[in-house]
Amino acid sequence: MAATGGIDIVRHLDDEHRPVFEAIPVRDLNPDDIAGTVDAIRRAGAAARAIAALVPLPATVTVEDRHVPGPTGAPDVRVRLYRTASLPASAPALLWIHGGGMIAGTVEATDAYCSRIADELGVFVASVDYRLAPEHPYPAPLEDCYAALRWFASSAADLGIDPARLAIGGASAGAGLAAGLALLARDRGEIAICYQHLVYPMVDDTNTTPSSHAILDARVWCRATNLVGRGAYLAGRAGGEDVEPYAAPARATDLSGLPPAYICVGTLDMFMDEDIAYARALLEAGVPVELHVYPGAFHGSVNSVPNAALSRRWKQDELDSIRRALIG
Repeated sequence: MAATGGIDIVRHLDDEHRPVFEAIPVRDLNPDDIAGTVDAIRRAGAAARAIAALVPLPATVTVEDRHVPGPTGAPDVRVRLYRTASLPASAPALLWIHGGGMIAGTVEATDAYCSRIADELGVFVASVDYRLAPEHPYPAPLEDCYAALRWFASSAADLGIDPARLAIGGASAGAGLAAGLALLARDRGEIAICYQHLVYPMVDDTNTTPSSHAILDARVWCRATNLVGRGAYLAGRAGGEDVEPYAAPARATDLSGLPPAYICVGTLDMFMDEDIAYARALLEAGVPVELHVYPGAFHGSVNSVPNAALSRRWKQDELDSIRRALIG
């Protein structure tokens, strides 16, 4: 059943997605109960990670954790590295940022994703274990990501990566952080990024788009969870007048000079409208953009329903885009 005032997601789902979606437990969420919602999302994420941990990673991929210098006055940042033994000299590299609505998620949750890119494309992947809100609101998570990027770029010679082929990417909140990181790197002028890979990015803090009002079903990332995540990340300032573009890239008035972008989202994702609008804004600023909008897909369904034809096409589209950007 659709939440009151929202669209009936089940009615519009891709056929192979429907039985999986209908099996997801309905959560009773209160956006005013920040602590309770954060706890519920983190517990759900822990359960998903336990299931994901049962899937073996490619035997060809070596996984290693490093602790690198964090922002000034802050703790070190854990960075997980994924590479194959056959990695070529001066390999292309991708800094990946996990999702979780700014309030949950870990690098372990994306082991399979990062390992696949390393294995199939021969890309050196680093994944950032950034601090989470509400304990660590903006700018702490973004600065952790910048510290990891700075270390990755400065260690290019030691790691055997090509600094001219250094990309960033993420999913959901991680994609929003990646978009903010692209802006931050451009403005600080210390690190050159060649490409940004944004999977259903969380870029708008205002929650005013039609799709942000339409997706109310608590079985997916919905308006209630987004209000909590955004509110936690911005310490209650979401939707206000003083939000920086680095915290919410949709706020940016100057997108010129950013690296080419890949953006993908489903039609049943509350981020659909803000992602399309961000792609359009990038294009108007002269930034090359490849935009994919998948009919009948909900937020995260590419992982929840991995064997559906739509999900297989989605995943292949992602790999092909990364290949074109970093390998040619």
